[in-house]
Amino acid sequence: MNLNSAEHPASGTADRTRRAAANTLVRMTGSGTPEERIHTAEGPRPAAGKGRVLVEVEAAGVSFAEVQMLQHLHPFPPKFPFVPGYDLVGRIVEVGPGVTGWKTGDRIAAMPRQGAWQRFVELPAKTLAAVPETLDAAVAVALVTNGVTAYQMLHRLTRLRPGQSVLVHGASGGVGALLTQLAVHHGLRVIGTASPAKHDAVRELGAQPLDYRTPDIAAAVRALAPEGVQAVFDHIGGRGLDAGWTMLARGGTLVSFDSSVAGYRPGQWFRPHVPALRRTVTRFFARLLGLTKGRRMSMYYVKPGPDFTTDYAQLCRLATDGVLTPRIAGRHPLDAAAAAVRALLDGSSVGKHVLAP
Repeated sequence: MNLNSAEHPASGTADRTRRAAANTLVRMTGSGTPEERIHTAEGPRPAAGKGRVLVEVEAAGVSFAEVQMLQHLHPFPPKFPFVPGYDLVGRIVEVGPGVTGWKTGDRIAAMPRQGAWQRFVELPAKTLAAVPETLDAAVAVALVTNGVTAYQMLHRLTRLRPGQSVLVHGASGGVGALLTQLAVHHGLRVIGTASPAKHDAVRELGAQPLDYRTPDIAAAVRALAPEGVQAVFDHIGGRGLDAGWTMLARGGTLVSFDSSVAGYRPGQWFRPHVPALRRTVTRFFARLLGLTKGRRMSMYYVKPGPDFTTDYAQLCRLATDGVLTPRIAGRHPLDAAAAAVRALLDGSSVGKHVLAP
């Protein structure tokens, strides 16, 4: 009798059971470098509680929110250690009690703000959005935070008409590239800032590139749009807000969706340590409260809700129709999360980095 032949099936079943119960995840353990503070671990697979679902993740996004958390510059930092991950796309594998409208096998997108960097995630059912089966997972997750941010800034915060000019800072980035495509589709003339190495990519998006390191960028924009631009979309903040204000045409809008970490002291997102930046922030809030010459300033922060679900569905339609083509800078396994964040920090990427559990 071959004892091994009798033992192997049971051993294989036990291994499969252990794998099914396990959950691979990424932890951020504190402030520091990605290599020091981002690590892969194993934990138990969660179960779907009341009003919640369990999702197996197909793709999770890497964003500057994680950079801010890593550098202790996020305005609402979670307590270390935690599982990062702002957005995800996946498939429901378990439905908790009281959930209606969703079933096992449904493909969904969500923006939990943290917790997406793992194989299995438990999520509130009311926060989910449907994802078409035809969309690539990386493309679908690029439309979640980045896509909805771009869409809502363009269509919900501004009233732009075809033929008008806008400035998009970081036009080759995750949000900027989608915003540029949406603006061009809307019939707008787009000036997009980027490093010279990315100018060809910006032209391919339909925009006119401009080196973001130009000494007097306001003058450079005015040379291209003598009457000013109708909107400036700024992801940098700080002193750049003053320059953005001077570029606006009468009735124009400056939209700040600050995701950078420049000019701020760790742990003090709202207190720039440079005196000039303090004055800039003071003027920024003054403009939020008292608008001048028909120009206005708005601070944008993406959040879940009915508008999010509606706008995400529209973005999926645009991507399916070929109007939007999210740029994917890299696809990484979970155990390469630190390398993905490093690539984002290095500043050479065009588009969005994605983790694929």
